[in-house]
Amino acid sequence: MSLIVNEIFYSIQGETCTCGLPAVFIRLAGCNLDCTWCDTRYARDAGSEMELEAIIRKIEEYPSADHVTITGGEPLLQTNTVHLLKMITDRGWKCQIETNGSILIRDVPEKVRKIVDVKTPSSGESDSFETRNLKYLTDRDEVKFVIASVDDYEFARDFIAKYLAHRGPVVNFTPELNGMPAAELAGRILADCLPVRLNLQVHKLVWGDKSKGK
Repeated sequence: MSLIVNEIFYSIQGETCTCGLPAVFIRLAGCNLDCTWCDTRYARDAGSEMELEAIIRKIEEYPSADHVTITGGEPLLQTNTVHLLKMITDRGWKCQIETNGSILIRDVPEKVRKIVDVKTPSSGESDSFETRNLKYLTDRDEVKFVIASVDDYEFARDFIAKYLAHRGPVVNFTPELNGMPAAELAGRILADCLPVRLNLQVHKLVWGDKSKGK
């Protein structure tokens, strides 16, 4: 049983509620979307086949990692991703998956924390979200909006009011690097009294735009 893997590396978790903690990243190849501001476009096509047991052995090389992050590309495009997630949690590791929100997350194991994107208008993919995913989100999970413009902000604010006003997952607003400044986004969040988390990409603040981390 295998997966097409773009890269495996050890770094600092740069986003979401595990931000700042050491993590092993498994970046899987392939994506079904083409976001305008994608920062991992190199993962769309490039990758090598790896057996799941070989991936597990790579994770074992980093015993100081707090958790394992499965990312992409879009990791749920590959059927065997669910098997890898189960193998990771069965071995006692904490695990989270980052997914673009367009694929049903129903089969993701319960122990895995789900980080689910909702694509905003500036991505060019704002119609891609699978709304059935909302019923599979718990208070352990997170939703992420990348905000590049006022239109993005208003889209995210309205989405929260419609779908997430009484739901449990943490909601992240991430300022796009070349779009709305973080200070402006923070000001809008405060002015509108939104119960969301300002999600700065710490790895880019530390190492710059070309850094590895997520």
